[in-house]
Amino acid sequence: MTLPVLVGQILSLSGIAIAGLGIHRLTRLDVTLASLLAGVCAGLAIPALGLDVGVRAESIKDLVFFVMLPLLIFEAAWHIKPQLLRRWLMPILLFATVGVVVSAALTAAGLYVGIGHAQGFPWAAALLTGAILAATDPVAVVAKLKVLRAPEELTTVFEGESLFNDATAVVIFSLVLLWAQQEVGSASVAVYFSSAFFGGIAVGFAAGLLTSIAVLFIGSSASSMIILVFCAFGSFYLAEHSLHVSGVMSVMTAAIVTRICLREQQDSLLSGVGATWDWLGLLMNTLLFTLMGLVITLDMFMDQWLTMLVAIVAATLGRFAAVCGCTALTRLSTRAVPANWSLVLSWGGLRGAVAIALVLSLPVELPYWWTVQSAVFGVVLFTLLVQGPTVGRLIARMGI
Repeated sequence: MTLPVLVGQILSLSGIAIAGLGIHRLTRLDVTLASLLAGVCAGLAIPALGLDVGVRAESIKDLVFFVMLPLLIFEAAWHIKPQLLRRWLMPILLFATVGVVVSAALTAAGLYVGIGHAQGFPWAAALLTGAILAATDPVAVVAKLKVLRAPEELTTVFEGESLFNDATAVVIFSLVLLWAQQEVGSASVAVYFSSAFFGGIAVGFAAGLLTSIAVLFIGSSASSMIILVFCAFGSFYLAEHSLHVSGVMSVMTAAIVTRICLREQQDSLLSGVGATWDWLGLLMNTLLFTLMGLVITLDMFMDQWLTMLVAIVAATLGRFAAVCGCTALTRLSTRAVPANWSLVLSWGGLRGAVAIALVLSLPVELPYWWTVQSAVFGVVLFTLLVQGPTVGRLIARMGI
């Protein structure tokens, strides 16, 4: 992909995303849903007008992975409060490891059995879909929790579990994708997972320390923001492209380490950082949902409606089973998750930006890529239209 093509894609997507923000302002629809609607409208209008935004299936992966994903992960990790994260770390890690594996496996099994077409939708396709749908995005739920004045600990569990399970799900997705492309054998799966997972943590830890030193040495508020953005992109690129370990784990670790090391600088060198990450996160989310709107088609609903329904049922049941099982396991530890949280965590496990980013990065050479994309899009739409609008009432009814 040449630089002019990349710039053209970003400008085109940004213009459509801004139109989505206008739709949000006029209709009061959720920002993500408004961005999706803007993308759908643009996808219908652009061919009719004989225009071309330059977005191609083969070039989407680089745009999503190396531009959008690093900022999304860094922004999510930056906003988590270290002291609350430390308190709930063990339950969060349990949800993000055992929970992700259980959710991905049950979703994959449900899809494989429900679709029942081993040639057109093999186990590799089911596992890819399960890994993608294990990644959650609770942004809308967290906003509702704050409005309803729910316990800050529940918000932390939501945000922390989402952040860590995004990282785990991306590693599992990358591993299954390599296996599906026959680039890694079954015997080396554990070795690859360990090296990618822990290698990413090591790279991120070093990047976080160096970033903290650079911020303190330069000692400028404006410069601090530049350094942090460089850290987000640099830690991801170094890990993913140069060292071939998990870029998502690297970015997440770098953000957490930097936040902890610079915790005394929140009101001085980092006074405007939170607002900057807010608009960067909003931009990346709107761009991804706009991109989803551009690539979604009417044929997808006509040809893949049954796949979408099966995916919605499988993903919902898989999430409930994973959350309830992990909630029960936390009772064996010193920090147990209250039972009335499990239903909210299950229904509030919305699928959003990261799931879209992963499915848009699927190689089109895979014969089942469109089926996987349809399944994920169906679950994301269910999230936007059903789970998101009703989770607030569930939270209120549970009396949390």
